[in-house]
Amino acid sequence: MKTLRLLLLPFGLLYWCIVSVRNLFYNMGIFKSYSFTTPIIVVGNLSTGGTGKSPQTEYLIDLLSNDYAVATLSRGYKRKSTGFVLADATTNADSIGDEPYQFYKKFPNIRVAVDADRKNGIENLLQLSPKPEVLLLDDAYQHRRVKAGFYILLTAYDDLYADDYVLPAGNLREGSSGAKRASVIIVTKCPPNLSGEEQDAIAKKLNPTPEQKLYFSYIAYDDRVYNTTNSIPLKELNGNSKIIVAGIAKPKPFFQHVKQVGDVCLTYPDHHYFAEKELKELAVIATNKVIITTEKDYMRLVGKLPDDRLFYLPIKSTFINNGNNFNTTILNYVAQSTANR
Repeated sequence: MKTLRLLLLPFGLLYWCIVSVRNLFYNMGIFKSYSFTTPIIVVGNLSTGGTGKSPQTEYLIDLLSNDYAVATLSRGYKRKSTGFVLADATTNADSIGDEPYQFYKKFPNIRVAVDADRKNGIENLLQLSPKPEVLLLDDAYQHRRVKAGFYILLTAYDDLYADDYVLPAGNLREGSSGAKRASVIIVTKCPPNLSGEEQDAIAKKLNPTPEQKLYFSYIAYDDRVYNTTNSIPLKELNGNSKIIVAGIAKPKPFFQHVKQVGDVCLTYPDHHYFAEKELKELAVIATNKVIITTEKDYMRLVGKLPDDRLFYLPIKSTFINNGNNFNTTILNYVAQSTANR
């Protein structure tokens, strides 16, 4: 694999040049960026995925939605629709994508929309009544056509952008210098007991600017699994053979947390669309067994497998330290932007 990446370095250099020129044109104003008076927070990364954008977006929804009318806007990756789509009672994962559908089902008090053209999506959301007071843009760090007021850059603990290369030699969508646009940087998926010394070493490697704040978070798993009608303590399922299904970018931690002796783990590509043949095979494999999957995968599987045997395990983003400081930073940005508006 390392040899292949070395061979791809010349193509990575070409890709880096193209992206760098694009960013330069936006910085110089040759390519136009559009600003809005409504507070806009972007959650994104430099890499191609697997940094925990969805749980971080849900963290922001929890933080803000009690005091503000919140709307999320995503691209709607792998959806079967086009253009601007606002989630409603007829929506499913096919029409808006699994992650936006998860937001919609989990937070009924917010607006959820998808549009590959973020500017168009924002304009459509701001025409709604009542108008959203805060917009959360999921996976829009490279969408320079919209200039947000606050940028949250995520990088995974075991795959820091400082250790990676641009595509196709590595997994970065743009060079690590793109991190300078971030308001805050969060190192995600850390061990919960990450020491201060390790945090300092990572901070030295990432080298944030004096204006940027650096945080560390981990993924906390729920102690129960859920479906549309029921929930079961996860520990009650230990000792019973289970089928564990994951179609996410980095499923290893999920498998390690859930798997017990005798369980069968099935891995699929990220955002995988389960064909009818695969669903039938899953149903046969899971005969008289419980299927446990991620919340994102559940959005694509619900209604397609027996509901009494299909469960998902929720996760949430949790800060190792300084979480209150992060909350205050976000709340202050939104309050100040709202007052200025």
